[in-house]
Amino acid sequence: MDTHTRTDAIDLGPACARTARVAEGVRDEQLDGPTPCPDYSVRTLLAHVAGLATGLAATARKDFGPLTDTAPGAGLPELGARWRGDLERLLGELAEAWRDPAAWQGQSRAGSVDLPGAVGGVVALNEVLLHGWDLARATGQRYVPGGAGLSVSYAALDAGVRGDAPRGPFGPPVPVAEDAPLLDRVVGLSGRDPGWTPGR
Repeated sequence: MDTHTRTDAIDLGPACARTARVAEGVRDEQLDGPTPCPDYSVRTLLAHVAGLATGLAATARKDFGPLTDTAPGAGLPELGARWRGDLERLLGELAEAWRDPAAWQGQSRAGSVDLPGAVGGVVALNEVLLHGWDLARATGQRYVPGGAGLSVSYAALDAGVRGDAPRGPFGPPVPVAEDAPLLDRVVGLSGRDPGWTPGR
């Protein structure tokens, strides 16, 4: 996404709540299964979501330090024994942090990269929305995001792949029909195959 792009504040609450519900529905026997993220099992993806929720809440608060200065992929937190409750809490805190209008103003930092606060908010939205899809697809759950958040995510990803480095956040875009559902187009722009299943 162009780091000069401006956007109005978005309520991350629906996306965070939806992803928390998906996490709640993960069965213990599914934790070691594959996900659409080649480097992550369900277990490590859940840990990644917990870590990004913490880090991107710090981005919203402009609480600069280890949480905003650590590069993505530098390491994953351990998935604690009470991870379902922890994820619901952390995702709720993430949504609440981005409800502060100040989060969307000025400059901030995420993953050791300086960026406008408004861009950080869209990054947070994309991460939660797309990893919610990853977890749902990996564990056979229904996932139907919608509303303004999905449209904002599509616009941001579309702008990003049309830039100097045509690549989604998770890899080169996967071609998807123009008349496909908006969620499939968002997933394809992100570098995911919307048709992915654990057996493929």
